[in-house]
Amino acid sequence: MFKSVKVTIGAVIAVSMLVLALAVFVVNKLEQDALLKEVVESNTSALGTSLASQLSVFADTGSKNVDKYELLFKAVRDYDYLISVTLYDTNFEEITSVSLKPASEYVSTLAVIPQDVPFGITSSNDGIITSHNLVGTSTYPLGHIIIHADAQAAVPVHSARKLVRQASLILAIGLLCVGACLLVIRHLIKPLSELRLFTQNLFETKDYALRTSIATQNEFGKLGDNINSLLDTIEVELLINFEQKQTLFDQQETMARLANYDSLTGLPNRQYVLDNLRLELARAKRNDEDMMLLFFDLDGFKGINDSLGHETGDLILIEVADRVQRLLRNDDLFARLGGDEFIVFPDREVTDHAAQQLAVRLLSAFDEPFEMRGLSLTVGLSVGVAKASDANYELSDLMSNADLAMYRSKAKGRGSYTLFTPNMVESHKRKLQIANGIEQGLREDEFIVYYQVKVDNQGHVIGAEALIRWQHPEFGMVMPNEFIPIAEQGGKITAITQWIIKHVCMDFPDIKQWAPKNFKVSVNLSGHDLRNAQLFDYIYNTLNLYDVNPENMEFEVTESAYLENFELSNKFFRRMSNMGFSIALDDFGTGYSSLSYLTQITIDTLKVDRQFVMELQTSERSRLVTGAIIDLAKRLSLTVCAEGIENFEQWDYLRQHGCDNVQGYMFSKPVPLKTLLSSAPFYEESQFRS
Repeated sequence: MFKSVKVTIGAVIAVSMLVLALAVFVVNKLEQDALLKEVVESNTSALGTSLASQLSVFADTGSKNVDKYELLFKAVRDYDYLISVTLYDTNFEEITSVSLKPASEYVSTLAVIPQDVPFGITSSNDGIITSHNLVGTSTYPLGHIIIHADAQAAVPVHSARKLVRQASLILAIGLLCVGACLLVIRHLIKPLSELRLFTQNLFETKDYALRTSIATQNEFGKLGDNINSLLDTIEVELLINFEQKQTLFDQQETMARLANYDSLTGLPNRQYVLDNLRLELARAKRNDEDMMLLFFDLDGFKGINDSLGHETGDLILIEVADRVQRLLRNDDLFARLGGDEFIVFPDREVTDHAAQQLAVRLLSAFDEPFEMRGLSLTVGLSVGVAKASDANYELSDLMSNADLAMYRSKAKGRGSYTLFTPNMVESHKRKLQIANGIEQGLREDEFIVYYQVKVDNQGHVIGAEALIRWQHPEFGMVMPNEFIPIAEQGGKITAITQWIIKHVCMDFPDIKQWAPKNFKVSVNLSGHDLRNAQLFDYIYNTLNLYDVNPENMEFEVTESAYLENFELSNKFFRRMSNMGFSIALDDFGTGYSSLSYLTQITIDTLKVDRQFVMELQTSERSRLVTGAIIDLAKRLSLTVCAEGIENFEQWDYLRQHGCDNVQGYMFSKPVPLKTLLSSAPFYEESQFRS
């Protein structure tokens, strides 16, 4: 009903005071009426007694002369509350009567039979008082006097005024009390108003650091303290909530960074850069613009990781990121895809010249070696460059094109770059077909073993190197220099090696009938083969299956493959040597190994690389190196075999300097088994002298 507690309480108090004043007034009025009634009763009784006494003096028994009583009754007219005074004889016959009020107003009172009126004073509920007195004595009665009075008519004017004054006084006191109560209420409710204003301000400002300052000890003070305690709790919860939100935000940032940035180098990672490249490619296509992408990896990084450990490799990657970032502009995007692969998405002019300039700058940044843990390490780059327009703005094609160009750079040698051209796609498709067809080719025996003979100083054939060719159903004859690297990359080289070993063993019965007893067939092993723990068992089981003597087989491995996994290689070849196999170290002198390894490795033959043989007639340095290799092998009790003999002069020089065996096109190109068996197992000098 009322919006304000103060108004409500004030209204309740005002009504209460009004009711109280009215009650006091009514009670006072009733008390006055009762008191007046008593006074009227007393006066009426006294008047009746007085008149009865006086009438006893004047009464004349049997005489009913009324006039002599008029004077006596005249005095009663001064009593304004009297209704009537009636004098009766002893038989209650009326002698005289004085009526002071209209009889019509008191019909029921005056209708009472005199004989029924008891002696003394009686009163009715309606305030009518009746006095019955005996005139004379009980022994000598003279008559009866009955007086009727109305107590309600006895209120004098001054009594009414008194009531008005009392009512006014009560009202004034009530109003004063109401005012005083309102002041007290205002004082008491003031803290509540302050709390209302405080909570309203709190709601509007949302400042939970605010506190109420009600300095009372009553319930409002306790309420203020409770509100402050609640605000303390809210503030603590808000602080905890803020800290939790901040922690969650930090975690989200950390997760986003982990999801989008490389933890080692701090560069954007594959996911981040690919998402951005998709957007940039779409934008460039809409605007008919071109984009350029550089893809590069590190040359020789795997060797550093394997030989010096991954910690050193990680330091190299961090330094690579730092060097490249110093070359780039702020708007250029540089990211690590994984391992040692990186891409650069330059925000600049897209032309072949601009691409070449940036690629050259990248390569030049790695001319200076890396100084790591007291070592000076040289790391080069192989860079591939591709344009979005050549990939039809497709991200996967753009990445593939850059990757193709990068592998072309690797094929050219360390520290080079290649711009993508569309014909590389066809070359790549051929590689994919070759890679996908190797397993089927092995199952269908599409591969063929070719043999290139080895000849001693007298021209006798003492062995042959088993070489593989692939008669591809679509591409025709595919040479090993094409499919062997693809097989190594695809993890299929061991399957090819096992196929060669098996088919050489299958060919051995025919070879034994054609060749001398000590004839050896050489089979090449790759670095991947040496890491295959099952290869030794396969060789052992296959030779047993085909009843081939290990002394008739030799395994060749390149210097770099042997030393790449030195411990594994040494263990493997020691077991092979113990079984009776011969071991040849191929391409000796072309690697980067130390000569000290020769005292530790298990080999029987050193093969002089064709590079030195080709230059024997033109380069004194090659002759010196070749002579040194032969002399070193002899001192280590190793057999020497030279590759690439193409003329008699080369053979003659090598024989004169102690070379044991040779092979080359002068004697025979690699040929199928049937061709080998149809040839003579020896060569005369006269066949080659000019």
